[in-house]
Amino acid sequence: MARPPDARRRLPPRLPRLRRWRDWQSLAYLVLLPALVAWQWVHGFNPWLYALVLFLTLGIGVIHHNHVHLRMWRGRRMNRLTDFWITLLQGHPTFVFWPAHVANHHRHRHGPKDVARTYRFGGDTNHLWGYLLHPFQAVWVLVPVFFSWLARLRIHHRGAWRYCVAQYALWLASWAVLLALDWRKALLFVIVPQLHGLHWLLATNYLQHAHADGRKTPRKGAPGDTPGSGLNYARNFEGLVNPLLFNIGLHTAHHENPHAHWSELTHLHHTRYRAQVAPVLNEGGLVPYMVRVFVLGAVWPRFRSRSLMPPDSSIT
Repeated sequence: MARPPDARRRLPPRLPRLRRWRDWQSLAYLVLLPALVAWQWVHGFNPWLYALVLFLTLGIGVIHHNHVHLRMWRGRRMNRLTDFWITLLQGHPTFVFWPAHVANHHRHRHGPKDVARTYRFGGDTNHLWGYLLHPFQAVWVLVPVFFSWLARLRIHHRGAWRYCVAQYALWLASWAVLLALDWRKALLFVIVPQLHGLHWLLATNYLQHAHADGRKTPRKGAPGDTPGSGLNYARNFEGLVNPLLFNIGLHTAHHENPHAHWSELTHLHHTRYRAQVAPVLNEGGLVPYMVRVFVLGAVWPRFRSRSLMPPDSSIT
């Protein structure tokens, strides 16, 4: 027997539902990071907990990335609350991924029009100095993109503009309050870890694309079926970084399927894309790669990577 209309109105609201059960890992990171920060704020610095905080800031950046591509919750309210929560934890508004990442990086795929392409700054390099410097170079060219985006939103989409400005206000207010409470603790436990996480977030672009093929190639057929060299714009990492950081290493599969949930990328990588990219772009572990290329490669040339872009190609 159907409920009368007034009875339906009295039903309690549905509980928030995650889009995929694997995002419980994301929620764990989103809760654990502030808990560890709060504990150290009260009880004092602990090197092991601080190291875990620094690691979790990497995870927050990846969660932010994943939440932009595929919203974590099935309801708008929880997704917006998550936007603000990530803004607080990351120390920067979440909206920036739309103009910088979705509208730029995913559209141009490390190509000549990608504003933060790695070979834009000092040539086509892949070394430790380039890795450390790339986030600062990227910020220099991306900040104007953010403000241009905001200016257009203010004219054409005032509601979205207010939403973005509210994220800025929340972030800056959180820093102001914490610095007023205790500026030393705020720097040590909150701001420095946040800056560390933001550096990693921007530096992953260098890890994933430096010495990959950034030339614009004709794309035939569906975007998910690009054969051969058309997929050589990204590097993949297949090690422990993926279960710990939400499959961030499986970059080709993500680029070709940007709306796929991160838990699906392992299957996509192994069944569709791994065999289609240049073998040198399928790395094992992230840390062994960094040690080999950035540390050993600084001394012995045989450990360095080789660019997939020919010397006569335009890299400006």
